[in-house]
Amino acid sequence: MKQFTARLVTNRLQRLRIGTLIVLSFIALGLWMNPEQEVATVSGGSLQGLTVAIDPGHGGYDGGARARDSGVWEKELTLQIAQAVEQALTERGASVVLTRTQDVCLSREGSGKARKRADLQKRLDLAEEAGADVFLSIHLNEYRDRRESGPQVFYQRGADAGRLLAGALQESLVRILCPSRPRQANAGDYYVLRNTGLPAALVECGFLSNAAEEKLLLDETYQRRIAQAVADGLESWLELRAKTVWKSTSKRL
Repeated sequence: MKQFTARLVTNRLQRLRIGTLIVLSFIALGLWMNPEQEVATVSGGSLQGLTVAIDPGHGGYDGGARARDSGVWEKELTLQIAQAVEQALTERGASVVLTRTQDVCLSREGSGKARKRADLQKRLDLAEEAGADVFLSIHLNEYRDRRESGPQVFYQRGADAGRLLAGALQESLVRILCPSRPRQANAGDYYVLRNTGLPAALVECGFLSNAAEEKLLLDETYQRRIAQAVADGLESWLELRAKTVWKSTSKRL
C-alpha cells in the first residue's frame, strides 16, 4: 500500500511538471506570436517618441531679470526649472535636450546685441541638430508694478502650430498653479520664436517682481509643479494636434 501511494504521488508530480511545461510553452509561444505585448510593457510613457528642446533663458553675462527681494538672477531659476521640466518629460518617455546645462552664454564672439543674437541662434541650432519636435524657452517675468503676477505663454504671431502649443501650455499652467490672475496665451515677437520652423513657445513662469510669486518660484516643490504643468500641456497639445490633423484630412476626403 505504501509503495502504491508513493508511485501515485510520483505520477502526479510528473503530470504536474509536464502540465507546467505545456503552460509555459503556450505562454512563450503567445509572446512570440504577439510581440506587441512585450514592447508595450517596456516602452510606456505618454510622451514616448517626442523630442523636446528645453531652452533655459539667459546665462553667463546675461543674467536676465533680477528678483526684487532675494536678488536671484533669472538665469539661475530658468536653469533650475528647465531641469525640473527635463525630469518630468523623461519620466513620461520624451527625449529632452537642454540648450545649456551651466551658467554660460553660448556665444563667445561679438558684443551687445550681436553677441546676444548669436547666442540665441546657437540655441536654435542645437535644437535642430538634436532633431527636436518642439522648442520651449523658459523665462521669468518682471514689471514695474509689483502686483503683476501669473505665468504666461507666448507664441509667434501667424504660427498656428505655436499658437496651439502655447494655448495648451497656458491652460495647463493655470489649472495646476492656480494663479490669482489667470492669463491667456498671447502672440509675441521673440528671436527664438521668429527664427525656428519648429512648433515653439516661450514660457514666462511667473513674475520675479511680485514678492509672493518670487517666493514660490524659488521653491523646488513649486518648480516641480511648473514642470508637471508643462508635461501635461505637451500631452494636451499632442492630442489637439492629432485631432486637428484628423479634421483637415477628413475635409480633403
